[in-house]
Amino acid sequence: MRFFLRHVGWLPLVLAIGSAGVVAQEPLTLRQVIQQALKQNPDSDVARANVEEAKAGAAMARTQFLPQVNFTEDMTRGNDPVYVFGTKLRQQQFTTADFDLNALNRPNPIGNFATRFSGQWMAFDFFRTQKMIHSADLMHSSAATSAKAVDQKVVFGVVQAYQGVLFAERQLAVAQHDLETAQALLSSVGDRVKAGLAVESDRMSAQVDEAATKQTLIAAQGDLDLAWAQLRFAMGTPDLAQSKLQPIEAKDFPTTPLDEELQTAAKTRPDLAALGQAQSAQALAASAAKWSYGPHVSAYGNWEDDRPSWGSPGGNNWVAGVQIGIDILPFSKRAQIARETAIKTRVDAQLNSYQQQIRLQVSQAHIQRQTARQSLDTARAGIDQATESLRILKNRYDAGLATITDLLRAEDAGRQAQANYWRAVYGNAVAYAGQLFATGTLTPDAAEELQ
Repeated sequence: MRFFLRHVGWLPLVLAIGSAGVVAQEPLTLRQVIQQALKQNPDSDVARANVEEAKAGAAMARTQFLPQVNFTEDMTRGNDPVYVFGTKLRQQQFTTADFDLNALNRPNPIGNFATRFSGQWMAFDFFRTQKMIHSADLMHSSAATSAKAVDQKVVFGVVQAYQGVLFAERQLAVAQHDLETAQALLSSVGDRVKAGLAVESDRMSAQVDEAATKQTLIAAQGDLDLAWAQLRFAMGTPDLAQSKLQPIEAKDFPTTPLDEELQTAAKTRPDLAALGQAQSAQALAASAAKWSYGPHVSAYGNWEDDRPSWGSPGGNNWVAGVQIGIDILPFSKRAQIARETAIKTRVDAQLNSYQQQIRLQVSQAHIQRQTARQSLDTARAGIDQATESLRILKNRYDAGLATITDLLRAEDAGRQAQANYWRAVYGNAVAYAGQLFATGTLTPDAAEELQ
């Protein structure tokens, strides 16, 4: 009778069994795990660093519009005739005695302390700088959009790992219950053998079944440990201790036509948008390289103070001017144009290829979503059938109308039905998350629908 009750009530018992080997505390929700992963996952850190790098690149591009000012302090000494002649002029120390031929040809050494301020400003470069600034802004936007794509990838990885832990916990609970059932069966068969209602081979079959369920339990514990390792990796928290997770039950998630999903992906996929922004940025870079053939106009200036010694009086002078330049032999510019054009061709091809990949990803996610939903419906029916079949066979075995082999087969079918059910439950949730990820809508808020 005890064995019969164990078998009739196995499904409610499995549903009520908690996770084994975890610390008693408030369960971690999927949203909490996702928030922690977005803060600590190394991939998110890399994405944020890329955004800061692109932001700095955009700021650097704007500095081309700003004047460059330099300060130098020189201390020199020598007897080079040209150096001595020019230095005395700049120090305003030149006298008629310095025109003596001997002094001009063989001057005495002279020292000079020079303080200089110089500056240069590119006033016009045929709009090349404007194009490079716009290109850098687009690359900054592309990096920021790519960071969103990385966050969605992190969220999807966390969802998969979180579901993996929950599935492993369910499998461990089922394995523990199966071991208890196998031990109860072995005890029941032993009593029947003693009473002459069963043969010794029945006891041996029950012992084999008990050993098999122990092996299953060991494997289930290993799968749970591995699932936790994968969750720690997805979260970026290698020291996270095993704890209780908020369960995810079977749900019927909303469905949408494939055409709508494809349209949504084309509009909302952040990685696709980032590649499109990179394409526009590269087009501007190629255009800027072509416009570098044009003339450029720059202004420059220099102020200098020259003294014989550090604190002595001296003279100062300044020079200012405007320069117009054209590169007559632009060999390097030709190579630069070829390089930027080749990069643009590559980015164009990458975008075209990626658009096709996204269509395939969305189609695969749609098919997997449909398959998972149908599998869940089938698993629900299968678990009811397995429960009823096991009940009937137990009654027949007790009445001597079925063999121990028939009963063990029914036990195996029940275990398989349980495994199929929970695999379908979590597979359905992961498939829905995969659909959101493929369409570019898997945000932390959207992930809450899974729980």
